Amino acid sequence: MGQGSSPVVGESDERLPMSNRFRSFLPVVVDVETGGFNCKTDALLEIAAVLIEIQGDGTMKPGESYRYHVEPFEGANIEPAALEVNRIDPTHPLRLALPEKEALQKIFKEIRQAVRDNDCTRAVLVGHNSFFDLGFVNAAAERAGIKRNPFHPFTSFDTATLGGVVYGQTVLSRIAKAAGFEWDSASAHSALYDARITADIFCTILNRIKPVYETLTNPSQQ
Repeated sequence: MGQGSSPVVGESDERLPMSNRFRSFLPVVVDVETGGFNCKTDALLEIAAVLIEIQGDGTMKPGESYRYHVEPFEGANIEPAALEVNRIDPTHPLRLALPEKEALQKIFKEIRQAVRDNDCTRAVLVGHNSFFDLGFVNAAAERAGIKRNPFHPFTSFDTATLGGVVYGQTVLSRIAKAAGFEWDSASAHSALYDARITADIFCTILNRIKPVYETLTNPSQQ
């Protein structure tokens, strides 16, 4: 199910293509909840994505969000310790989980459309410890036989790194608090909650360093 809200119309809220900001890459925040740490053997249980929008004044803000529960692939390993953290019951009848291929196809469809709308060539995954999320997305796409993965296969933007540089913090909850956001421990480790707070952090950092970016990319303004 897609979840999100329409932007408020105004001069600073007019959308601009993202293509000039990240060399034709569209940043998309992704969070996955899994049955362990091994993307080849452990189940993908939940995936969420948040689109990033650039406004008329060059600032960034989170856009539409999407979340799907995922059925473990056949033979998938699920570690009990992982379920204790993410509090997912893979067998719960009300989870309304989709097969891995169907869940990815639905999210990839939205991302590909956003890539086209922003005149970009492909998406780049943004995540907290992004190598983990990208690994699971790539492994799931390979298992499902999906050839048109919209994400760059190895480039990603990591908010753990960005948080360390800007706030001196690498833990998601601590970065969120340093950036001025409330942290809800009861909602943490839900893919949608983690993706949304990661998107908030990513946009806040980009907006905070915007003057530096503009100075470095426009030396004539110095």
